[in-house]
Amino acid sequence: MAKEREVVPAWDDIVFEVRNKEYGAYSLRKRYNRNVLISLLIGILILGTAVITPYINAKALEKSKKRAERQVEIKMENLNTPAEQVAPPPPPPPPPADVVQQARYVPPVVVDSVKPEENIKLMSADQANTEVKNDVVVEEVQQAKEEVQEVEAEPEPFVVVEEMPMFPGGDAALLLYIGEHTNYPEVAKENNIQGRVIVRFCVTSKGGVNQVSVLKGVDPELDKEAVRVVGTLPTFKPGKQGGKPVPVWYMVPITFTLK
Repeated sequence: MAKEREVVPAWDDIVFEVRNKEYGAYSLRKRYNRNVLISLLIGILILGTAVITPYINAKALEKSKKRAERQVEIKMENLNTPAEQVAPPPPPPPPPADVVQQARYVPPVVVDSVKPEENIKLMSADQANTEVKNDVVVEEVQQAKEEVQEVEAEPEPFVVVEEMPMFPGGDAALLLYIGEHTNYPEVAKENNIQGRVIVRFCVTSKGGVNQVSVLKGVDPELDKEAVRVVGTLPTFKPGKQGGKPVPVWYMVPITFTLK
């Protein structure tokens, strides 16, 4: 007969051999190893979560920043206009009447005869026509230059007129044009530079845009971009004073905002 295998009792059974095993301590000691293993796993899980969570949040924030698009907000505001209407300048005085200069009459000197050595050289018909024609052309060119200079010289721009300049489509179209053609400078975007730039420009009597300047700036890069966009504006409907087109000052506030 095979020798029966001797079963050695556990340490807990030896300790609680003559004691009440229903008291509770026996069960706690019996489940001690399992409880320690479960606690160790839970601790490792909590520690791993505490270490990995900030890394995941940082990656998600970085991706959201890369996906963020720049936004330029343009606001048209009613700037303080003069309370009093600026009266148009008085018309220039009428030009003085042409003064007819009269030459003093000199009586001719009567001579008996013409000396033979005094030969009078007369121009031929071709020479006379050529010289007279050249004189007329020179005079006409000078008059044309004077007329061009008079047309180019415009009066000082008005601040307020009876009929203010109008962008094609109104203020809404002006806002849309500036918003679509404005590029947020990368340097300002990286440095988180924001603010409002007030640009002043002149709408000429023909509707063009010139004399663009910054009345209130924020940053050189933002100021430069605002001036560039305003300089590309298409032709306005010119302002009128007394029914005649005149140059008028115009102001546009442009707000640069990062979101």
